[in-house]
Amino acid sequence: MALKIRLARGGSKKRPFYSVVIADARAPRDGRFVEKIGSYDPRLPKDSEARVQIDAEKASEWLRKGAQPTERVARFLSQIEVDGKPLVEWKHGNNPNKGEPGKKAKERAEEKAQKAADAAEAAAAAEEAPAAEEAPAEEAASE
Repeated sequence: MALKIRLARGGSKKRPFYSVVIADARAPRDGRFVEKIGSYDPRLPKDSEARVQIDAEKASEWLRKGAQPTERVARFLSQIEVDGKPLVEWKHGNNPNKGEPGKKAKERAEEKAQKAADAAEAAAAAEEAPAAEEAPAEEAASE
């Protein structure tokens, strides 16, 4: 039986309250669970002690038995320290490269930059050419 440490939603509409439970991975979110080990109230301020309350001893016992925490619960467990180290090593889940453009978009940007550089070069060459033509004409007129 694959066990998960996860949140089970309670509370009324627009007033969420979650219980931190040990449940079978196949059980529904708010369905049957093995044991309740804590609670989470997202309406409280982030610095409040009552926002997240988890029994560290029970959590560490279930982790030793092989229960896998969900992403949100892993974040909570990483803030609880037992014997000077966190219960779970949680790493930020976001992909830092997700916002970067793809290969084709980078190629299009390079082509656009190259065209702009070529146009600027051509404009500079066009400005120099009339100046070179005017100089000999002025010399001829003065002679």
